[in-house]
Amino acid sequence: MADFPEFPSMSPWSLFAAGQDYWRDAWERSVLLLDVLRQRGNAYLERAAATAPHVLSFAAEVVVDGRKLERPVNYALVRIVPPEGTTIDPVKRPFIVFDPRAGHGPGIGGMKHDSEIGVALKAGHPCYFVGFLPQPVPGQTIGDVCAAEAQFVAEVAARHPDAQGKPVLIGNCQAGWQIMIMAALRPDLPGPIMLAGSPLSYWAGVRGKNPMRYLGGLLGGTWMTALAGDLGNGIFDGANLVANFEAMHPSNTLWSKPYNVYSKVDTEAERFLEFEKWWGSPVLLNAEEMQSIADELFVGNKLSSGELQTPDGVRVDLRNIRSPIIVFCSWGDDITPPQQALHWILDLYEHEDEIVAAGQTIVYCLHQSIGHLGIFVSGKVATKEHGEFAQAMDLVDLAPPGLYEAVITDLDDRVEHRELVEGDYLFHLEKRGLDDLRKLGGNAPEDERRFATAARVSEVNLGLYRRFAQPSVRAMASPESAEFLRHAHPNRVRFELFSDKNPLMQPVAAWAEQIRADRHAAATDNPFTVLERQMSQNLVQAMDGWTALRDQMQEAIFLGVYGSPLLQALVGLGSQESAEPGKSAASGRRIARDLGREAAAAQLSADLLARIEQGGAIEAAVRAMVYVRMGEGRMDERAFAALRQIAAEHPDLRVGFAKFKEIVREQYLMLLLHREAALRTVPKLLPEDAAMRGRMLDLVKRVVTARGELPVDGAQRLAEIERLFRGGSGGEQSQTPARRRTAGPEPVRIGGRNGR
Repeated sequence: MADFPEFPSMSPWSLFAAGQDYWRDAWERSVLLLDVLRQRGNAYLERAAATAPHVLSFAAEVVVDGRKLERPVNYALVRIVPPEGTTIDPVKRPFIVFDPRAGHGPGIGGMKHDSEIGVALKAGHPCYFVGFLPQPVPGQTIGDVCAAEAQFVAEVAARHPDAQGKPVLIGNCQAGWQIMIMAALRPDLPGPIMLAGSPLSYWAGVRGKNPMRYLGGLLGGTWMTALAGDLGNGIFDGANLVANFEAMHPSNTLWSKPYNVYSKVDTEAERFLEFEKWWGSPVLLNAEEMQSIADELFVGNKLSSGELQTPDGVRVDLRNIRSPIIVFCSWGDDITPPQQALHWILDLYEHEDEIVAAGQTIVYCLHQSIGHLGIFVSGKVATKEHGEFAQAMDLVDLAPPGLYEAVITDLDDRVEHRELVEGDYLFHLEKRGLDDLRKLGGNAPEDERRFATAARVSEVNLGLYRRFAQPSVRAMASPESAEFLRHAHPNRVRFELFSDKNPLMQPVAAWAEQIRADRHAAATDNPFTVLERQMSQNLVQAMDGWTALRDQMQEAIFLGVYGSPLLQALVGLGSQESAEPGKSAASGRRIARDLGREAAAAQLSADLLARIEQGGAIEAAVRAMVYVRMGEGRMDERAFAALRQIAAEHPDLRVGFAKFKEIVREQYLMLLLHREAALRTVPKLLPEDAAMRGRMLDLVKRVVTARGELPVDGAQRLAEIERLFRGGSGGEQSQTPARRRTAGPEPVRIGGRNGR
């Protein structure tokens, strides 16, 4: 604990005067804080009485009301009305922001103008928002919600037939896994999918951190979720989820957040009230919805293993998704740490070559410090990371299959061709492998077995509860008792207690008005103010120390209980052999092999070879561009900007974004799988006219040098391309030397995990 500061050398009278100033300031701040809490309470009551409360700062109009669908849900699709002065380009693909229903109200993705919605509008994209009402539709399920979201995406696509690309989907937190399920079931609908702080691998993490993943096991599984739903008369109160979040950091919940307002009450009140309007408006879920989320995802971890099924028996396989997937996560996020955001990739694929063979593009971006809410709330993150992704989404969509890390850097004098960079940062993609994800840390095989044991214990306890206790609990519950329990929840009482409904609070508004008219703030260097801040820091340090001890104890209990060989044997895991290094200890967690998928991947190579001489000048130019730069494993927005300029200057070369994307993907795979044949046949794709070949060669050079001077290997590759382009329709001049047979990346391995 930090030491208390020493008082400066002051005369008794000066110290007495400083004390007077401080105590008057402290009293005034106390009254002003009470008034802020009063305003918060009144806003809570106002929102609780509203039918469709939200915190969107943009005007919106309803497009599809989910309550009117064949399978009704409490979700709605709305169109964001562009603010005055904002120009929307009808050719640009639309963006759809999906809000998380994790206990809080809707609108967080557009609470500020510097937000996900704001940056999409600023970039000229039509923008839509998917939110929800506080009350669920009776009987709605997660399957119904995913089906509704598919209809929303189809509706947006139909409203923008001239857009160059399918809609971009942005899923915040819990909305991320929902749109991933939807995209796996309807891969034809979405364009790029961006997951912001979204958990998909729920057991992942590292020891000593990420304590929230132990919660299900420490509670004995999901039987308490069922109990809460039964006491709620079929309704699960989202305030319980909010309380779980707040319990992670008691020092912030109980002290830092209110003290921050108290200490800066003259400047902090507006920001606090804006955030609390969202944070303090818990919504409701059907008990069946919450139970399936807890059983199948949070404790069961069935999404990335392919064990999740729809009610009609369709397996949810994330490998079915054909759209690029962008994962934005942060080391400062302890609710969805990077492992939970990214390790689903390790569950789906054993090697990055499988990602390429599947034609999948996965991009991840790691922030170093921002917290969970900041990923989709922070204005700084919105104007940098989200802003860059909005501008570079077409580049991501165009990237060849593979695993990439998005790197966003500041512009400086070393950046060449700055005129090709849009915005204040340089966006580029760098090739990565699955070992890069493994280096982030993760569970040891024995810890995977512990989580699998906890999932089995959860099933047992839930079965016992349903058999012996649930009938009695449901018999006691009623709509009136459920409403009383919700109204008495501490997360609601603390808001209502300080509202004008409390007679003791009624004079506070007048007192606060008088104080604001004649405010006497103490100096920031007042020794008593300095002492107050130091005492606050000491209190936070003490509470954080207790929290760290609590987390260590919880982890030790979880590891000890679920690491018991006896318990593992009792739930049917004790006879399993130890997992191979790098694989799950619990059999079945890694997704099962799909022979049909492997056969299709193996057939891809033969199909590409058969089409290697098909195409024309555009295919030849794309093949050349890819070949020159593919050895570097890096691409950035400058080359894409050059392509856009070329398309604008040469209308005869335009083929449309979707077609161009298909060409890039195909030419990349041809070079990856059949490099010699792909290079040898380049002249056969070119026209006989020498002037036209020269024109195409100039365009190739313009694109490949957009990032600056080529490295040695790139320059050699470009020299080879020049010879091929000057060699006519083929023949001896196009034969590649032996050096070319060994240069560049290794051919992609296609086939099953045991014999690629």
